[in-house]
Amino acid sequence: MTERWWTVRPWCAGGALWVVCASAAWAIPPFGEVRADFQPSDTLILSREGEVLQRLRVDATVRRGQWVPLAEVSPALRQALVLSEDKRFFEHSGVDWRAASAAAWGNLWNQRTRGASTITMQLAGLLDGDWRQGPGGRSVAQKLGQTVAAQVLDRRWRKDQILEAYLNLVPFRSELVGIDALSRTLFGKAAHGLDDREAAVAAALVRAPNARPALVAQRACGVLRDMQQRPGNGAARVDCDALDLFTTAALQRRAFDASDGVAPHFARYLLRQRFKDGAVPERVPSTLRAPLQRFAVQSLQQQLRELRGRHVEDGAVLVLDNATGAVLAWVGSSGALSQAGEVDGVLALRQPGSTLKPFLYAQAIAEQRLTAASLVQDSPAQITTASGLYIPQNYDRQFKGWVSVRTALAASLNVPAVRALVMVTPDAFHRQLAAVGLPLRESGDYFGYSLALGSPEVPLLHLTNAFRTLANGGRASAVALADAKAHFTPAIDAHAAYIVGDILSDGNARARTFGADSVLATRFWSAVKTGTSKDMRDNWAVGWSERYTVGVWVGNASGAAMHDVSGTSGAAPVWAAVMGFLHAREPSRPPGAPAGLVRAAVRFGPAQPPPAGNAQPLEAAREEWFVPGTQQALFAMDSVAVDADESSARGQKSSKTAARGAPAPATTGAAARITAPPPGTIVALDPDIPPARQRLHLRASGQGLHWRLDGKPLGRGPQVGWLPWPGRHVIQLTDAAGTVLDEVRIEVRGAGVRASAAPGR
Repeated sequence: MTERWWTVRPWCAGGALWVVCASAAWAIPPFGEVRADFQPSDTLILSREGEVLQRLRVDATVRRGQWVPLAEVSPALRQALVLSEDKRFFEHSGVDWRAASAAAWGNLWNQRTRGASTITMQLAGLLDGDWRQGPGGRSVAQKLGQTVAAQVLDRRWRKDQILEAYLNLVPFRSELVGIDALSRTLFGKAAHGLDDREAAVAAALVRAPNARPALVAQRACGVLRDMQQRPGNGAARVDCDALDLFTTAALQRRAFDASDGVAPHFARYLLRQRFKDGAVPERVPSTLRAPLQRFAVQSLQQQLRELRGRHVEDGAVLVLDNATGAVLAWVGSSGALSQAGEVDGVLALRQPGSTLKPFLYAQAIAEQRLTAASLVQDSPAQITTASGLYIPQNYDRQFKGWVSVRTALAASLNVPAVRALVMVTPDAFHRQLAAVGLPLRESGDYFGYSLALGSPEVPLLHLTNAFRTLANGGRASAVALADAKAHFTPAIDAHAAYIVGDILSDGNARARTFGADSVLATRFWSAVKTGTSKDMRDNWAVGWSERYTVGVWVGNASGAAMHDVSGTSGAAPVWAAVMGFLHAREPSRPPGAPAGLVRAAVRFGPAQPPPAGNAQPLEAAREEWFVPGTQQALFAMDSVAVDADESSARGQKSSKTAARGAPAPATTGAAARITAPPPGTIVALDPDIPPARQRLHLRASGQGLHWRLDGKPLGRGPQVGWLPWPGRHVIQLTDAAGTVLDEVRIEVRGAGVRASAAPGR
């Protein structure tokens, strides 16, 4: 090659020009190397099938698109570029000596002539910065070096390779480099779709990238005339005024979005985790399944459209592989339906509501404080805390009485969960949540007994992975962004995890709250838990099948409350749809019980000693799972407490009873007294619960009782309900004649409630 070069260009052998010629020859890289070194400003996130899921801009300094092969560039643009920049491109050997002679003659006589720089010479300048023009123009050495480099380039590369590289490397306007970035930004289409008018504007920008729109349009008009000129027809007629308007509009357009695809939030999270310090490659493989990702996006958007009118616009979906923890689908928002589409709902901190209950009951079962058949009381409760009374309520504002743990968890009853937390303690439950990957920023004491009902904030990513711990028999591992073997650590007792999963898959136990034909029921084995946070701000459905764990959140990124959106009407339909898609052709079988788990027949006694021959059990007899050593055959109560305000939740097994209340107080012959609330009680109103739903139950022992509140009649009988109002109050118990029999003073604290809402005021 060197000998051939010198025989063709003997004038380079003399003097100091040898250095310039030699450096020009060695500086030209092969076409394949230039193509391989091309780095778009965007990176492509690929699915596990190799399909492009997301294009994401990673270089803010320049705007490059993908490399476009010459065959995918419109013929109009190729013609316009050659006519505009280098009419004899296919004839010369890198340098147009005729154009160079004309330019030199014009310079000699101070005449304005077209430059003699060919496409090949310009490409040589793009490939080697030594030949690039500076602010003051090129020096004689630069001009000579560029000329030599262009001839070397023409000999080493084919003409189509030169034209292809030039189109992909040439700066067009502002930050736009290459034909892909230009065509997508200014014309909103790929390079193969450019028509004559668009091609003329693109070619005009090569000569004057940052010129005013009027000058670009003027030059484009000349290029378009040349393109449309036919032999024998003379100059073509072009509407330059219309082209001026078109050019002005195109130069103002920015149609090339920084991100495009169906997985924008996952793409950003993936790049942050995998390329914290190094350069991002052009293509990044991922664990996402393309068909599943698209279906999850469509299902979420369809559900939110159906909820239109209920003040809900955001949602998120996450699908994990149980065995590996690989992310199979990640939908961070509802996209165009949301006013906060950039907020990633998978990572956002939200209140999980009742979705924390499975971990609470698992801990209580593992510690042998409860069994799946233990009876817990679902009744009004007033639990004394350091800051006043904590009065939990059920979602439907109704109480079921004595129920088994299986029913309490499956039907998502709140009061039994709070009683279970009293047994476990908030601090111990706080540690359990951390073990399953839900570390909280505050201590257990900070949340108190509201921790049972999901008062802290957690992201969907961590919550879904915590449920995956239940799916894996109590073993936890991190979420994976690449296919790899998971490293598990024990987080929940395997026996307890299995029992909780069995409860959450039990449609009959769920029926007390969700009905027998709930959307949560699937044609295959699955376990699921819903949750709703205070004031309907967050709605959840998280559950698992044999192979997959799916988490769904629905709400508003702003934190605004939804209108009448429950667990089964909000997130659950999306959860059911995604699960159905996953198992359309794939079975899901129930997991096998871990070694040592005991299955035994159980029966339940009546709620209270019934009349002869009319005994009605609390729940139907069945077979139940037990941690070894906790099994028993009968669950019943000796008696039922009249005062349901005890601050401890009962329900631990004994040889005879599962939940024993205090004996009913005798009323005959005893002095009438107020049994609830106790004197000095401080009631804290919850600002997230409507005042009309925060009823305080006043109870007393005795007969012929009358109640007065702050001197005004309130009601009759041993029990009355009162909607508390902020302030200090005097509650009096009187007889029919108005004689005061007992009196207590309490304080109600709360703010932000209108006076008109206070009953009797």
